[in-house]
Amino acid sequence: MSSRGRALLVLEDGRVFTGTAFGAVGQTLGEAVFSTGMSGYQETLTDPSYHRQIVVATAPQIGNTGWNGEDGESRADRIWVAGYAVRDPSPRASNWRATGTLDEELERQGVVGIAGIDTRAVVRHLRTAGSMKAGVFSGDALADTDTLVDRVRSQPSMLGADLAGEVSTQTRYIVEAQGQHRFTVAAIDLGIKTNTPRNFARRGVRSHVLPSGTTFDEIAELKPDGVFLSNGPGDPATADHIVEVTRAVLGSGIPLFGICFGNQILGRALGMATYKMTFGHRGINIPVMDHLTGRVAITAQNHGFALAGEAGEEFDTPFGRGIVSHTCANDGVVEGIKLVDGRAFSVQYHPEAAAGPRDAEYLFDQFIDVLSGEGK
Repeated sequence: MSSRGRALLVLEDGRVFTGTAFGAVGQTLGEAVFSTGMSGYQETLTDPSYHRQIVVATAPQIGNTGWNGEDGESRADRIWVAGYAVRDPSPRASNWRATGTLDEELERQGVVGIAGIDTRAVVRHLRTAGSMKAGVFSGDALADTDTLVDRVRSQPSMLGADLAGEVSTQTRYIVEAQGQHRFTVAAIDLGIKTNTPRNFARRGVRSHVLPSGTTFDEIAELKPDGVFLSNGPGDPATADHIVEVTRAVLGSGIPLFGICFGNQILGRALGMATYKMTFGHRGINIPVMDHLTGRVAITAQNHGFALAGEAGEEFDTPFGRGIVSHTCANDGVVEGIKLVDGRAFSVQYHPEAAAGPRDAEYLFDQFIDVLSGEGK
């Protein structure tokens, strides 16, 4: 990798990490965050929720299994991260499904990365100081430190960023049910991962995947049995349109299920506040407590914002009583809410398990029970 040339990871507080170019050569700007996943880097890189973020991998060796045409979580396998920072990238792929190396795919898609840095030091710094603006620079983009820090600081903040519309589909499409068609769901694409409609399809659900700007009237025209709010990037405090659409859905009585960004949208629709976390939750090993059942699930997560609330807290909403149903076992962050009558619920994590454990996949079945009138 040394033949690729020098690269720098520059943080807004002036901290600089020196390594070698990885993937494309040039400049990229974004928010520096870290992911604790030991595997699943292709799913991470193609997750639209990582839009405008420079992901630091805590696993020391990345790229062993290369890149393939099956594991991407965005349409056309687009890489959404702004940049990628790793310690020890594998120079060759060792997997029977691989179609190329990770380095080759990053370069093909123009994603600027950095390798050979002490990612442990980066992560410890971000855990202490919090996620922050950053940039990766190589080739002709290199300059003196003060110039690079100025470039980093001049980019927009993630706080107040309205990004869902940038990753959402611009045209609606349908993912058909497998086998017998049982229900139809209107899935609002705020950054949806491809494994989510597949999970619905396996359960006999046809998904109408709709742009983030869809109106309630357009949803109602489909006569869906339920509405799904997907994961996605950005500050939920900016998502006023989809919050109003969600309130209309709740007022109509249509069952609703949300994940990640969708959890924050449902929370806002119910009157809850959101805030930016210090360094967020990103990985596939995060424990979540279901306070209604006592069950703990190990979950896949990717969020830097959260709902303000306490475990088991009940509150009044215009649509009936709400409750904080799930919290993170590590730090108490709200990880799920629901209406007490059961017709609307959401979680902060990714039950589609791509990449990640399957502990939370039952939530799709729970939504099917709600659609069939059996759940609460």
